[in-house]
Amino acid sequence: MTEETELPASMGKVARRELALHGLTRLDQFDGMSESALVAIHGVGPKAIRILREHLESVGSALRP
Repeated sequence: MTEETELPASMGKVARRELALHGLTRLDQFDGMSESALVAIHGVGPKAIRILREHLESVGSALRP
């Protein structure tokens, strides 16, 4: 079973899985979300945040620092 997600594959399996468990699978859900809120989720670290930030910026969205 493959979960439908817009999250970049380069982010890593654990980070994507944990974000999905928190209901975060679409890029528009992250627009304006704080980085500190994401880091508080188990499995989401600085590398995942960097990848997500870069991906969001490429589509015109952004995280709050």
